[in-house]
Formats: sequence, structure tokens, C-alpha cells
Amino acid sequence: MKVGVLALQGDIREHFQALQECGVNPIAVRRPAEIEEIDALVIPGGESTTIAHLAATFGVFDLIQDRIRAGLPVYGSCAGMILLADRVLDAIAGQRTFGGLDITVRRNAFGRQVDSFESDITIAQLGTPAMRAVFIRAPWVEDVGPGVEVLASVKAPDGRNHAVAVRQGACLATSFNPELTGDNRIHRFFIAEVCKLAKPIK
Repeated sequence: MKVGVLALQGDIREHFQALQECGVNPIAVRRPAEIEEIDALVIPGGESTTIAHLAATFGVFDLIQDRIRAGLPVYGSCAGMILLADRVLDAIAGQRTFGGLDITVRRNAFGRQVDSFESDITIAQLGTPAMRAVFIRAPWVEDVGPGVEVLASVKAPDGRNHAVAVRQGACLATSFNPELTGDNRIHRFFIAEVCKLAKPIK
């Protein structure tokens, strides 16, 4: 299986390392031919608007969107969650997403860079112990559609519990950045479970 990491902007190197530690030899993808060859895709944390802009500039935005709609397994962390959301609150004018997850996310929901924090969260699918989650200018999920499975939630500054890890079919997303912690269980889950849904390239 060829797992690509969208290598336009963000913490690309950290995702590479996490995947390699899971026994995967990832490839950097940023051009149409590279996107067409992969069996699964990881969208890193970074700046969602910049990644979307660069994807359009490199001529891969529509291709990625089409492949996700066709069932390409994809995992997005932080900015990657925003880019996989069908709906975005507090978006900049004209902000585009690849879509694929029937969720509404709030951009920079937890605050600015100085408001970054860590929290222990439990994801039943990953077993114990709890996962140390790093939130950096992170989004949260405001609402989910009926086909979305909430894997983890946290109590947010607004006093409500918000989903921070979700899955819908071949799409997986987290508000936090597991690639920064050395805990690769999210990546292993993506490879072992979500990528089972990969459709052969004809």
C-alpha cells in the first residue's frame, strides 16, 4: 500500500516519522501524478488556508477532492481535520475544503498559539493507556452528521463537550496532533483499520 503525506505545508516530517515507525514507507505527494498513485493520504497539521491555496496552485485540489469522494482513505490532523470537514465556522472568505466528513468544525476554536495545551483523552478503539493529545490552534467539532462516529471528546472553554476525533468510513480526523507526541496509535489505527477500505486503483 502506498501511503502519501500531502507535502505542501505543515508538520510533514513528523507524520513521515510516525508512519515509518508503523512499518510504512510513506511518500511525499504534491503533484497530480503522485496523488493518482497513492492508496491512502495523510493531511498534516499546519495552516488549512495555506494548504488549500497551495493545493490549488499545484493543481491537485480538485484531484484530492475527487479521490476522497471516490473512497480514498484519508487521515487529517488539526488543519487536516478542517480540510476534511464539509462545513467550517470562522472560516476566512472563500476558504475551501476537500470535504469528506459530514461535520461542522470551528476553526481555531481553542484559541491562539498561546492557548495551546495538552490533555489526556481516551479513545476506546486504541485501548489503554489514555493518549496525550497536543492541541495547537486546534479546531473542534460543532456538530456531526448521522454517519459520523465520534471517537473522543473534550470539555472545551465554552463549557461543552466537543468531538476532537471522528471517523466516517474511510475518513479519519483529529483536532490534535498525535504526530508530535511519539504515540503512534492513531497512525496504526489508520493503517490497520481505515485503510482496509482502500479501493484498488484501476
